[in-house]
Amino acid sequence: MTRGDLEWGSVPGLVRAAAERYGSAEAVVEGRSRISYEELGERVERAAAACMASGVRAGDRVAIWAPNTVDWIVSALGAVTAGAVLVPLNTRFKGTEAAHVLQRCRAKLLFVTGTFLGTSYVASLRRAGVELPALERVVVLGDAAPEDWTTWKSFLAEGDEVTSAEVRRRADAIAPESPSDIIYTSGTTGRPKGAVITHAQTLRCYEVWSDLAGLREGDRYLIVNPFFHTFGYKAGIIACLMRGAVMIPQPVFNVDTVLANIAAERVSVLPGPPTLHQSLLDHPSRSSYDLSALRLVVTGAAVVPLRLVERLRGELGVGTVLTAYGLSEASGIVTMCRRGDPPEVVATTSGRPIPDTEVRLSDAGEVLVRGHHVMRGYFEDEPATAEAIDPDGWLHTGDVGVLDAWGNLRITDRIKDMFIVGGFNAYPAEIEQLLGLHPGIADVAVIGIPDARLGEVGKAFAVRRAGARVTGDDLIAWARREMANYKVPREVEFVSELPRNASGKVMKGVLRGGVE
Repeated sequence: MTRGDLEWGSVPGLVRAAAERYGSAEAVVEGRSRISYEELGERVERAAAACMASGVRAGDRVAIWAPNTVDWIVSALGAVTAGAVLVPLNTRFKGTEAAHVLQRCRAKLLFVTGTFLGTSYVASLRRAGVELPALERVVVLGDAAPEDWTTWKSFLAEGDEVTSAEVRRRADAIAPESPSDIIYTSGTTGRPKGAVITHAQTLRCYEVWSDLAGLREGDRYLIVNPFFHTFGYKAGIIACLMRGAVMIPQPVFNVDTVLANIAAERVSVLPGPPTLHQSLLDHPSRSSYDLSALRLVVTGAAVVPLRLVERLRGELGVGTVLTAYGLSEASGIVTMCRRGDPPEVVATTSGRPIPDTEVRLSDAGEVLVRGHHVMRGYFEDEPATAEAIDPDGWLHTGDVGVLDAWGNLRITDRIKDMFIVGGFNAYPAEIEQLLGLHPGIADVAVIGIPDARLGEVGKAFAVRRAGARVTGDDLIAWARREMANYKVPREVEFVSELPRNASGKVMKGVLRGGVE
């Protein structure tokens, strides 16, 4: 396997190579629209020309605030081909949150969707009241735009005077070590910070990901993971470009739509958080859909019940089920299971370090990572960078973990999520995994709450399985038989669903009564 950074050099190099190699093969399917790799390459080049005509220069930040669509793919890759550094914005952001990221990264150009999930992104951004002196252009990915902004169609037309040769020269000037994107952390533990990742890191990491996952030419990949997140953009778009897989973007997670897409498009690859796959398995009409083409599932971002792995393999006949662990600051990937790992390893660990990566645990159990994928730093934030990466190059992840004898990593918690019960360290992720084994529980999250006698105790927020009648007392009594007493939650609150961010992580701050 040739390293991705050596084979393609840059993301634009990858886009061009994919267009040449896969030509007339399907690249993107969006509803009735079918776009070939050759056509995708042409569209990206046209978007790059428009960016250049708009004054975008190498190193400028170009942001995108939109759901998973073909326009996201084309505009983002077009900006990167013009030498820009891509800044994807979380679609869950409110206008003020988006504006603050635009302000901090000094974005020169913004691509924004019109209305999504009933919210006008245009209106919310204009209402934010945040000064954005660096922002020169806003392009609405739609047919209508405010007078001082531009529609997507009009923007593309501006690039008609820029030749293919000029676009090629701009793309060829991009060095592998140039920044390709700034991924802002999800913000579940405070103000988002922008992790700067290079072209070389992106290509090297997702060539490895594609190889370990076994992604193949012609695979039909339903991308439900949001493009603004590494799991959607890099393990999705970038990986598909590398292998010649078909991208089927889905803007919103809806289990009925997922089932319909898998059946209609013969989807073979479906990465996503465990909740996605759990809801798929538990859907009352699942048997009426043909899911037989599904062969590869990659999951992570949360505790993965062993029963989920076994059901995916047994009930759906999914040949490969893998788990992985990563974070934005490490290009989205640190460890990954290997094909052929037993179900227990897939369910209880996040696999072994990817090639040329070091993982060790600090005295406090914190996971430390060193290797080619560790970010260049947080964008224009030296104090935060120095806090995250020590002088020896170790990235301090903030996650607590355990390494087994074979080097498999099991994440037990976030350092900040740990609570202390009468002097014993209690790790919510461990407790959640145990509670998840209860036959009546579909999903669960645990936080620490104050206790006059023990300092802190656990409180569980649980989602019942369909038809289950388990009570809080039932679950607590069951837990006393299954785990050490200090781990047993003292309170249980049943909810219809857990609050999660778009990458699948439970927002513990919301459960604690805060805002995230």
